[in-house]
Amino acid sequence: MAEIGQGGLIANAAEPHRDAGDTGHTHETACLNCGTALIGSHCHACGQAAHVHRSLGAFFHDLLHGVFHFEGRIWRTLPMLLRRPGRLTREYIDGRRASYVSPIALFLFSVFLMFAVFHAVEDHETIAAAPVESGDFETAATAGQQKLDGLKAQRRTLRAQGSDTAEVERRIDEQRQALEVLKETRAAVAGNGGEQHFSDIRPLDKAIGKFRKNPELAAYKLQTYAYKYSWALIPISVPFLWLLFPFSRRFHLYDHTVFVTYSLCFMTLLVILGMALQAAGAGFVAGLLFFVPPFHMYAQLRGAYGVGRFGAIWRTVLLGWFASTALLLFFIMIMAQISL
Repeated sequence: MAEIGQGGLIANAAEPHRDAGDTGHTHETACLNCGTALIGSHCHACGQAAHVHRSLGAFFHDLLHGVFHFEGRIWRTLPMLLRRPGRLTREYIDGRRASYVSPIALFLFSVFLMFAVFHAVEDHETIAAAPVESGDFETAATAGQQKLDGLKAQRRTLRAQGSDTAEVERRIDEQRQALEVLKETRAAVAGNGGEQHFSDIRPLDKAIGKFRKNPELAAYKLQTYAYKYSWALIPISVPFLWLLFPFSRRFHLYDHTVFVTYSLCFMTLLVILGMALQAAGAGFVAGLLFFVPPFHMYAQLRGAYGVGRFGAIWRTVLLGWFASTALLLFFIMIMAQISL
């Protein structure tokens, strides 16, 4: 008994803020995070739960709670983002935070989802003849022609079997176009003394040159940098939105940042929908991506800033121009990274 008592004293000394309950769980009297004395189910100083579970089941419980808590909020956020973006923006700015997914969390989620969908639906077949390195156009042209011949042989086999040849016909057309581009590039380089310039902007010229020499590697870098620096669209866009309400005492940079981030979330989700529809063979994707954004901008401006119809219309027109400029600046930034 003495040994048991001594062991209890040692355990209490090691963890002095814990009392053993009848169920075997520990019940803390002080916060395990900051040491503040507990007066409820949560620490009033840092917000951590008073009782901390230490079991594998509790770990998966926390995981599921996090997933479904996010899911519950996202199913409240997405309908508002689609139908009432202005109200969503205004309510979040005014302090209703627990009901909705934060704009930055939704933005990061949508960007991740966009690139996941992009890699899922993209054509993984190599369209270009081959990476053109050190001006070796002849080797690239030979490899490209061999691939074209192989596709033609595959088409003959499918025809003999009575199978559909639509997919192989598409790949043949793409390969022919790739060979034409290769021939034009070879002619341009030959006529320019072996050096080809695409732009007066040196970083942009170097980036385009890398696309010509090794399109697969350059495209991979483009996707990587676009994903890595996608957050930069927010600070790039906020100053343009500020220009729509210059020197306003009602609206501040925080308001504009929330507006921009939620707007980018919608545009990203719209691109995801467009990629999925295009992969399914829909023919109205271009119209969808062209006409829907202005209507969403208009609705968000009206609801978030409380402007009238006319004020929302002229601001939507300017915002469309500003958005194009922001995308151009973002593209230049990405191309500059590729050129390094």
